[in-house]
Amino acid sequence: MRKIIPVADQRVVERSTRLATLNAHPGEMAVQPLDTRGRPMRDLRISVTDRCNFRCVYCMPKELFGSDYRFLPHAELLTFEEITRVARAFVDAGVTKIRLTGGEPLLRRHLERLVEMLARMPVDLTLTTNGVLLAKKARALRDAGLSRVTVSLDALDEPTFRAMNDVDFPVADVLAGIDAAAAAGLAPIKVNAVIKRGVNEHAIVPLARHFKGSGHIVRFIEYMDVGHTNGWRLDDVVSAREIVAAIDREMPLVAAEPNYTGEVAQRWRYRDGGGEVGVIASVTQAFCGDCTRVRLATDGKVYTCLFATHGDDLRAQLRGGASDDDIARVVRAIWSQRSDRYSELRGNATFDPHKVEMSYIGG
Repeated sequence: MRKIIPVADQRVVERSTRLATLNAHPGEMAVQPLDTRGRPMRDLRISVTDRCNFRCVYCMPKELFGSDYRFLPHAELLTFEEITRVARAFVDAGVTKIRLTGGEPLLRRHLERLVEMLARMPVDLTLTTNGVLLAKKARALRDAGLSRVTVSLDALDEPTFRAMNDVDFPVADVLAGIDAAAAAGLAPIKVNAVIKRGVNEHAIVPLARHFKGSGHIVRFIEYMDVGHTNGWRLDDVVSAREIVAAIDREMPLVAAEPNYTGEVAQRWRYRDGGGEVGVIASVTQAFCGDCTRVRLATDGKVYTCLFATHGDDLRAQLRGGASDDDIARVVRAIWSQRSDRYSELRGNATFDPHKVEMSYIGG
């Protein structure tokens, strides 16, 4: 039987037995698991679809995700009831925040039903979207119980934005979605911008300037080597240091304390009180040591790192007659075995290049 270590104990937990031989004592179900580096599980990302209406160059480049690309058939996606069963097991194991992602999650039909089901749990329920469908969906999502939204917006000028989404969607559609989300009460809204050198680093200051004083929080993300189809190179990364310096030259900033342990974004406040911006520096300033995130992919596989190469299949358990207790034990075992720290090791070791794609696992 596995050795159980209380949550309050900061020692590294022992690796649990393999899933096939797990025989947890009933009392273990009340203990929140730690991974092999002593990290608790707090944040569950759920990808509800692998489809997207954008073809962003850093995520789903059109030359690889073209009209003939085969997405997962509907029968292979987890149903809303299956997602809810798994989510409940994660919440019982310590998760306090659930984020719905994709692909583009608003492409999943009747998503409000899933939101309503998940909103019954004691969690902060959020969603990340490209914003194009948000104007139509914001009120229904809020009424169903969604707490907040994060909207991806990589530039404000039309040529750059259209080039990055590569399907000619206009900026106005996303801005309308942000306005609708704010009117519906899905706030504070976070606006995420992935910055790629030679493509949209000129958009940093205009984005910061546009949302300064709005109550929305822009977060600039270093271009990451997620998946293996985006042709990532280190030379393409605009560092968090450069991003902060560019904003600070026009709108002076001061560093702010994180809101909670494990927060991925470094926070910076405007000195004049005009709000804040964030930078996510996964490449240049790895934050693996505080990572509390786990990901449920569209087809029921669980991944314990954004840069993973394989996951653990929960769909087979769900559709093979497993009880809720069985699912709970598997979830806890997966986390207890976790040792991921990809970003800390990037460049110091050779990795399998076939990492799971962001469009499948969720950002």
